[in-house]
Formats: sequence, structure tokens, C-alpha cells
Amino acid sequence: MRYLLLLFASLAIACNPLATDQATETTGTQEADVNQLLLKDHKPVSLYKNQQTSISKAKFPVIDMHSHTYARSLEELDAWVETMDRVGIDKTVLLTYETGPRFDSLMQVYARHEGRFLLFCGFDYTGYDEPGFGPAAVKELERCVAAGAVGVGELGDKGSGLFYSRPTKAYGMHVNDTRMKPLLEKCAELNIPINIHVAEPLWMYHPMDETNDGLMNAFRWRLDDKEGIVDHAGMLEILEDAVAQNPKTTFIACHYGNCSYDLSIVGNMLDKYPNLYLDNSARYAETATIPRTVNKFYSRYADRILYGTDMGRNESMYLTTFRIMETEDEHFYDRGISGYHWPMNGYGLGDEVLKKVYYDNAKKMLGL
Repeated sequence: MRYLLLLFASLAIACNPLATDQATETTGTQEADVNQLLLKDHKPVSLYKNQQTSISKAKFPVIDMHSHTYARSLEELDAWVETMDRVGIDKTVLLTYETGPRFDSLMQVYARHEGRFLLFCGFDYTGYDEPGFGPAAVKELERCVAAGAVGVGELGDKGSGLFYSRPTKAYGMHVNDTRMKPLLEKCAELNIPINIHVAEPLWMYHPMDETNDGLMNAFRWRLDDKEGIVDHAGMLEILEDAVAQNPKTTFIACHYGNCSYDLSIVGNMLDKYPNLYLDNSARYAETATIPRTVNKFYSRYADRILYGTDMGRNESMYLTTFRIMETEDEHFYDRGISGYHWPMNGYGLGDEVLKKVYYDNAKKMLGL
């Protein structure tokens, strides 16, 4: 009988993993917890004992060519300028999307700090799907420029059409649409650049499974489940068509045209079209994984790349971007600017490249 009782007890433990854990000390609470750790909660800390450069200010003066109207009060605006002063941001370009009274209001607010903020307006797409679209939109563009706009953008098209500008979204119309031609030509006449966001990083289009290299951030911005949109390659074709058909208009493809995975794509466009520029905003995490490739790219196209952030106004954010641009630090993390699982590495850019990307290219483009 005693033998049978022991046998039943052994079988019960064998068939019940929980009972096994409780009956033995080989699997503790810590291991049980890590077995249930979700990928999104994995936050590794680098153990590498390598160079850790402390950056407190940009090496040279900076014009941030890609920011937005983050300040929500005059106090926040004043604090933003104080942060800019500490980290070395001379001017910040605000891509407002706005037209009409909303744009005028922003001009008034940011004029509080004269010379520190430069505003881009949007396009007014009202009536874009009706006959006769164009003249009113051109007139509003001229009015915004007269009110102080120094560029247009950020235009946005992730495959379903232009939808960033306010007050009207232009779904179904892309930047190379014939309806856009008068606006693009007017920008050339007014000598103002257009900042445009096309597509998204390639992994946003791939299946959200174990093979997706960018899954940690891709899922948030996923496009693989969106039906009827133009795909990644198609959006780049649309961009190239617009740039080629409007050689007098200056285009800024923000976020490297979302080609971080293969910079040669936009490099080939830069070789063909002198009216095309790139900004590096919000793609530090994607490119800090391939620092040698990026260093060569910057060295070749130093005259065509613009520094930008597009990640808020926190001091630590600015300093991390400078660390990536200026140093050769390796294998570090900053989850304030990265939603990926990848560690980052510094590009190690030379002084002449930094001066152009940080300041000189923007100064020339904007006629400062």
C-alpha cells in the first residue's frame, strides 16, 4: 500500500508541471518569470566595457530641419529655447502642416523668440477631388509665404495618398499627380523647399512574425495589413517621378526616404537629381546599427543631407543624436529614441561633414 501511494504521488507530480516546480528547487521563481518575459518587455543593458562618450552640446552650431509644434504653452516654449541654447541648436524648423488662420496663429506664437523658429506651412487640399482644384490652393500658399512660411511640409504619403496637410486630407492623390503640378511649380517660383514623408521603413510591410528584423517597432507602424495601398517600392517611384518632373523644385525626402535598409536607393536618386535632399530625422536607431555604411554615405553626400530630430524636445534626445553623429561609441541603448531591440553605434563623422549636415546645408537651402 505504501508503495502504491508513493507511485501515485510520483505520477501526480510528473503530470503537473506546477507541482514539479513546487516539489523541486531546480526551477526557481526568477527562471519561471523569465520564461514568461514578453519580447516587448526585454530591455537589455549593455555590459561592454568600451568607450562611453559624454556629450553635453553639439560640436558645432545646429539647425534642426525637422521638428513640430511640440510646445503647448508659452512656458513650454520658453523652456524649449533654453534647451536649444544648452545643447547648441541655433534654429529649429517647425513642420506645421497648417494653412489659414491656424498657420497665422503659430507664426504669432513662435515669433516670441525671434529668429529661433522657422515655420513650414502645409498645402490646402480643399476641393482636390472636384473640378477646378489648384488656383485657390496656390493662392493660399502664396499667402502663407507672405505671412512668413519658409517651406512646405511635412507632406505625408504612406501609400493611400497625401494626408498630413490641414485642414483637408487628400486620400487618393499622390505628389506626382497632375493636380499637384501648379503647387510644386509655385514652390520653385517662391524658392521654398518641400519636405515629404513617403512610405515607411521596409519592415513595416513585412509579415509580423519571428522573421521580421524590425518587429519591435514595426508592429506599431505596420502596413502589412493595409489593403489597397501603394507599396514601398511604388512610393519611391512616385517620389522619384515628382522630383524628376519638377527639376526647379527643391525636395527634402525626410527619414532618408525611409530607405535606411538600403541607402543606395536614395543615393542613386541623389546622383541623378540635384534638386533632391534628405533629412536624417527619426531614423537614428535604424542607421546606428550600420555605422560604417552610414559614415561612407555621409562622406559621399555631405552636401545633400540635413540634420533633423522629429522626436520631441527633450535635452537627452538631442544629446543622443549628437553622440551617434559625432562619436565612435559602440553597442549602447537609448529607448527614448528607439523602439527596436538593436543596440546603437556612433557614425564617427568628421568635422567637415558635421558642419555641413548640422548647419551649412540648411543655411544655404533656406537663404539664411
